[in-house]
Amino acid sequence: MGKRIGIGLLGLGTVGAGVAKILNSPEGRNPLLNNLELVEVAVRDLDRLRPIDLPRSLLTTSPEKVIENPKVQVVVEVLGGIEPARTLILKAIASGKSVVTANKAVIARHGQEIATAASAAGVYVLIEAAVGGGIPIIEPLKQSLGGNKIRKVSGIINGTTNYILSRMAKEGIAYKEVLKVAQDLGYAEADPAADVEGLDAADKIAILSGLAFGGSIDRSEIPTKGITNLEKRDVDYAKELGYVVKLLATAEHLNSKTEGNNFLPLALQVQPTLIPLEHPLAGVNGVNNAILIEGDPIGEVMFYGPGAGSGPTASAVVADILNIAGIQQVESHTGELDPLLAASSWRKCSLVKPDAIIQRNYIRFNAINKPGVIGLIGTHFGNRDVSIQSIVQFDTSDSVAEIVVITHQVSQGQMKDALNAITKSPEIKGVSAHYGCL
Repeated sequence: MGKRIGIGLLGLGTVGAGVAKILNSPEGRNPLLNNLELVEVAVRDLDRLRPIDLPRSLLTTSPEKVIENPKVQVVVEVLGGIEPARTLILKAIASGKSVVTANKAVIARHGQEIATAASAAGVYVLIEAAVGGGIPIIEPLKQSLGGNKIRKVSGIINGTTNYILSRMAKEGIAYKEVLKVAQDLGYAEADPAADVEGLDAADKIAILSGLAFGGSIDRSEIPTKGITNLEKRDVDYAKELGYVVKLLATAEHLNSKTEGNNFLPLALQVQPTLIPLEHPLAGVNGVNNAILIEGDPIGEVMFYGPGAGSGPTASAVVADILNIAGIQQVESHTGELDPLLAASSWRKCSLVKPDAIIQRNYIRFNAINKPGVIGLIGTHFGNRDVSIQSIVQFDTSDSVAEIVVITHQVSQGQMKDALNAITKSPEIKGVSAHYGCL
């Protein structure tokens, strides 16, 4: 048996309890687990009922006490939220202790600060559980795909919204009704804003972008549109046209004359997106997640699996602990960070302006039902070099028609100009929906 490694756990909620269960039942698992010892656990309430029964002597209400415990070598942060998690992670690093975290909000906003502190202190901060739950994606981006020039990362990376959209498409249920079911089943929080407004997905794509392209970006600058205003009719129209609607997060490397070794222009966004039924991401349903990587020379590779929950997320947390434990068991280890395990920025990345993002578009117009309206829309698009793939009139009454347009790829600046011109026409009552399309 090698050297015992003490684990300090900050948080004993759904994920924390899952981690504790794995650490306390090493039989049949990786033999390194026998060298891990759960030393102390920080909780908010000592008397609260929990999904795992731990000896009271292991529990404390002081996260700082866990960090300062001399028997703890690795601190596992599963509290969630930005503060006090950020401060506690930095305290653990300053104490010379490696950190494993599932906290995408902290890493998306303060990852550079944390990575710099960890490098200076000579410790690890591993984040596999922060994106994709049990799907191994962080380490593959840092290691297995490290020799590739990544062109694009796109993913369905929020299980709550994917469950809602899957039910809407399959059963024709309205958004608010499915959201209530998701809350009753525990897939959605009482306040679902982080999920349904796209904020959670934006955190995750910010992290994936940094790993894929080698430089951090400003999380607050990511254009983000959630599913709160998505109407059932758009899901139905998409189905009729051969698409399914998913909340898609994308990070794409744009070719640019200004690109150099130290600068990379990126287009990041989160939005409801129409995905063709034959696309690999179209069949990702329920609470599952999937991340599609496009690179040179590998081509396309997709990572798929459960994106949330106690078991999958705890699995990723323990995998990171074992990574650290494996290094610490090597007697000849010098204490220097292995660049394959420690993510680092190696060039400057910058987000292009939203108007420069190029994509296909789905637009639903509300218009007066009269001859020539479709031609009018086509003329305005053509005058601004917006190429139309299809234009279909739906849900027509005596006075009103809904016209759905799918464009070819075009910059969002051109798209905005065209829509401004079209909506000035008295025949057009407004744009009822505008989403991306693959």
